[in-house]
Amino acid sequence: MTDLHGKSALVTGSARGIGRAIALRYASLGARVVVNYASSEEAASAVVKEIEALGGEAIAIRADVSDLGALDRLFEESIAAFGTLDIVVANAGVEIVDQPILEATEEQFDRLFATNAKGTFFTLQKAARHVADHGRIINVGSSTTAMVQPGVGLYGASKMAARYAVEVLALEVGARGITVNSIIPTAIEGAGVFTEVPDDHPMRALLKQGRPIEGRFGTVDDVADAAEYFAGPLSRWISGQHLLVSGGAPA
Repeated sequence: MTDLHGKSALVTGSARGIGRAIALRYASLGARVVVNYASSEEAASAVVKEIEALGGEAIAIRADVSDLGALDRLFEESIAAFGTLDIVVANAGVEIVDQPILEATEEQFDRLFATNAKGTFFTLQKAARHVADHGRIINVGSSTTAMVQPGVGLYGASKMAARYAVEVLALEVGARGITVNSIIPTAIEGAGVFTEVPDDHPMRALLKQGRPIEGRFGTVDDVADAAEYFAGPLSRWISGQHLLVSGGAPA
């Protein structure tokens, strides 16, 4: 099992879904965790309480990653609380799916690109500035960047910028022993647009046919497993990569 005792981690967008699962996983492995949220203080506080119940240490900090002033404050307060940052996970994001490009509006474009492109890009930048040598920077991307699909053109485009930035940043900070990688989840039950999926949802039948391993939705714990790997010592020679978490499917 990965040992993160003595490490501190910042996970953006960790009040719910994938971010919450990663924050809880890191805490269970001994890390001190910054739970970041944009609006749901109650949900973030609940995550902090869960971590404390595990015997861990955590704080919640409100900051919208699309606001660069708030993002600066997030990093400053995180370091002030724990003295250092060893792991940064850029997870915060927003989704719009089942929408043709022909129907996308300027307002939707601005909202998705503000968080998924701008917010993630500058989270990665500030992580590179502040994370300790031999630290870990992890981006949570989307399988829409791995395989072209109709109805997700705007969302996938907004996530593609960070995918490219990960590869460049890995080259720029590698001399410090810092790794920079992406986790690319497919349809994850309990996260984003799949937060609540009825048992009779047609997507379940599609996944049963298209997922070689178990024929199911992914889970937030499947993604947390990948986040654990990238945070630990076994991934110290892996950087600039994109790990597709899809149950063996191409995306």
